[in-house]
Amino acid sequence: MDRRKAMKIFAGVVAGTGVGAYTLSNVFKPEFPPLNAPVNLEYNPSASSWAYSRIDPAVTGDLAYNYYQEGSCMYAVFKSVAGQLADKFGEPYSSFPYHMMKYGRSGIGGYGTVCGSLNGAAALIGLLVEGNSIQNTLITGLFRWYEQIALPEFKPSTAVLDFTPASSVSESTLCHASVTNWVKKTGYRADAGERVERCRRLTADVAIRTAVVLNEFTGNTYVSNGHDSRNVSECMSCHGDTGKLNNTFGKMECSSCHTESVRHKIFANPHYKLMKEK
Repeated sequence: MDRRKAMKIFAGVVAGTGVGAYTLSNVFKPEFPPLNAPVNLEYNPSASSWAYSRIDPAVTGDLAYNYYQEGSCMYAVFKSVAGQLADKFGEPYSSFPYHMMKYGRSGIGGYGTVCGSLNGAAALIGLLVEGNSIQNTLITGLFRWYEQIALPEFKPSTAVLDFTPASSVSESTLCHASVTNWVKKTGYRADAGERVERCRRLTADVAIRTAVVLNEFTGNTYVSNGHDSRNVSECMSCHGDTGKLNNTFGKMECSSCHTESVRHKIFANPHYKLMKEK
């Protein structure tokens, strides 16, 4: 058999195997749960002394950008909002120990876990909004936005560093992943001044988004649309609390830490279909 004929046969086998594997996987594809429909959240002010009044998102972004120098990302987001409320209402905001929010820097004490800007935003939601389910919905929406959008977008009127950072999509809520993806895209070192400027501007972006979320929620115009990830929904249909495997939980993007092996792509669906319910 000549070489050309052998190569054609080999190519045909490979193509046939690929088509067969694709068909095998899709025939046994499990039913994915439907994505959540948009919901308009109703704001019911509580008797809490932590009052809220609409704030200007643009002002909030500028404040967060400048507060970053004092205490990094979590501190800057939290104080950019709570500080304005202190100006409007006085106590209990005036005597709030803002310094405690400095622990969230660089993913909590430099540990690289949840992004400090998101930690600060979630702390504000926890302070100002009552009810676990509503808190969860607002935080999920904010975190999903952070995972999916290219940041930073913010442009300060007076920059600390004369440098405009490129934007990148983090696909994660983790400081480690967010910074690493940006470093890979731009080529700057993680300890470079340019990276610090990137995080300073990203912090302003999160502060702006937090102000928008709080304004919309308290103004009864917040709609929980676009907070689901098809990727997460598909993974959790097998691995979540309603799946046969039921060996994990969460809402984070899966692909930022986990990659699908060839074996998983080919055999996971048939294997799952044949599994017995626990």
